[in-house]
Formats: sequence, C-alpha cells, structure tokens
Amino acid sequence: MQRILIVEDEVDIAELISFNLTRAGYETLVCHDGTTGLQTGLKESPELIILDLMLPGHDGFAVLKELRRDNRTSDTPVIMLTAKAQTEDRIRGLEAGADDYLTKPFSPKELLLRVQSVLRRSEAPPGAAEFSFGPFRFDKNNFKFYADGEPVNLTSTEFKLLLYLCERPGKAQDRNDLLRIIWGYSTEVHSRTLDTHMKRLRQKLERHADLVETVRGVGYLVRAS
Repeated sequence: MQRILIVEDEVDIAELISFNLTRAGYETLVCHDGTTGLQTGLKESPELIILDLMLPGHDGFAVLKELRRDNRTSDTPVIMLTAKAQTEDRIRGLEAGADDYLTKPFSPKELLLRVQSVLRRSEAPPGAAEFSFGPFRFDKNNFKFYADGEPVNLTSTEFKLLLYLCERPGKAQDRNDLLRIIWGYSTEVHSRTLDTHMKRLRQKLERHADLVETVRGVGYLVRAS
C-alpha cells in the first residue's frame, strides 16, 4: 500500500484529503505544521507528499527546500496545496522542486487524479533498465541520472521529462503532448508548469543545458548531436 504524507494545518481539509485517499486504497500520514511534516517526511519516506504552503512553524516553501536537500526525499514527489491561486506562488513552488500543485477549493476527484498522475510518473519507465544518450545515463529502475558519469539529483518528473526527450533526439516534441504524456494534463492551461520544470532541469544540467532546445511555437527537443 502506497503511503501519502499530508501536511495541512486546517484539520477539516486534512481529514477530507485523508478520507478520500484512504477510500481509494492509500495509507495516509497527517501532520498539521511544517516542522512535524518535515520530520515525518524524512523519517517515514512516503511515496508522495501533499504539502500546504501556509503552515505554522516552517512554511511549505521552507519544508520543500529541506526535502529536496536531503537524499532520502530529494526525488519524493510533492504536490503543493495552497489557497493562493496567483501564478507567482505556483511558479515559486514549482521552481523549488514541487511536481504539481492544487489550489483551494478543489474537488476530491481532481485531487485523486493528480495523486494518481504524479505516482504514475514515479514508477519505473518501461523498457531496458538503462538508457544512455551522449553524456547522459539513465538508471530507470532507481530513477538515477548521471551526466558525464556524475550523479545529478532529478525529481521523478524531471527524470521522465528528460528521458522522453532523449529517447527522441532531434525531434521537436509538442508542448501539449508533453503535458499530456508526462503530467496527464489534457489542456494547455498548465503550460507554465512545463516551462518551469524545463528551466529547473536546465539549471541542473549546467554545461549540458544547451542540449535541450526550445522550439518556438512547438515545444522542446534534445539535439541529436
């Protein structure tokens, strides 16, 4: 049974989330402040964390930053949960390492769909256990990524996004297709999510960032050579 950590200070919302996830077959852990949420996340290593941004103690941004710093949770999927619908808050959270976001109020059905989509992205991709492209090597079974033989910490979403592009070198991938295949989104309303992940991915690739090119009016590609 997959475990999901819920870090939400509003008790009613936390109980609602826990009830719907439990009914869907997940095990849940619930914390109501950022400090306890961070400690629980590091200790229990859940398969997914649902993290509110406005929390007592450590706020959600501080918790997310520490989760991404620690090897135990550096690639644990995180869904941000916030009452703030402003684009700046969503982008800041995504740039900090969140995999997805939900704004309050939300429907239980939408929550379950997002949880299922994020967990699917954290599953090992099909095919051979390893894949290499130029200076990159992907360990699909363990979601480990190497550039020039050196490990680079990627989230499961970043890993799958880069792997998808590298398996199709020289071919521009439509942004709507990437949103649908990697995130499970059916429309372009979440296009900033893709752009933010790509920005963060390029930062992690450092001197190899120029291998990932933006194709104006289309999407992205990885150069064939």
